[in-house]
Amino acid sequence: MNKFAWLAVSSILLAGAAPAMAGSLVGGDAEAGKGKAAVCAACHGQGGNSTNSAWPKLAGQGAVYTYEQLKAFKDGSRSNPIMAGQVANLSDQDMKDLAAYFATQSVLPGAANEELAPVGEALYRGGDAERGIPACSGCHGPAGAGNAAAAYPGIGGQHADYSAAQLRAYRDGQRNGTAKAKMMSEVANKLTEDDIAAVASYLSGLHE
Repeated sequence: MNKFAWLAVSSILLAGAAPAMAGSLVGGDAEAGKGKAAVCAACHGQGGNSTNSAWPKLAGQGAVYTYEQLKAFKDGSRSNPIMAGQVANLSDQDMKDLAAYFATQSVLPGAANEELAPVGEALYRGGDAERGIPACSGCHGPAGAGNAAAAYPGIGGQHADYSAAQLRAYRDGQRNGTAKAKMMSEVANKLTEDDIAAVASYLSGLHE
């Protein structure tokens, strides 16, 4: 079984348990995280629903994934000057609390471009076997909710501009500091600009 098939199987097996474990998986306190998230709202919006398409929505994101990303910004394995400054003084417990809080919030979806959506949906749900592109839904779920336990991020409802920027960052080697990022780089390397635009747009309107 290749690694993409294994990821798809593990995602399905863990999906049912993920919602209940979303906050507890990292040992964070969502109520404490709510207070600590006040500063995050300046960029990521109230409750993690950013209104600026350049900054990601954090609402509903799996706690393990958010915690891992905060740690990556802090140790430099994921490069972002703004986030590096924001996490510099956060303790490990602070990061766990923030992750737990955002996991309890509900993401507000956007709307997909009707012209791009069919192409994006085809790639998301079926991939492209001829080009060796796995279906995004295998790890991120049919509704884009991700898998909290496996730390596969929720991507449904995310800003199209942000999603496209991240796919390009994976493709161009700007985001490959973790094992999962390297895996995404392999996938993104096979995507054209049209593919990226279509998938990113489709994701914007994808929700449960």
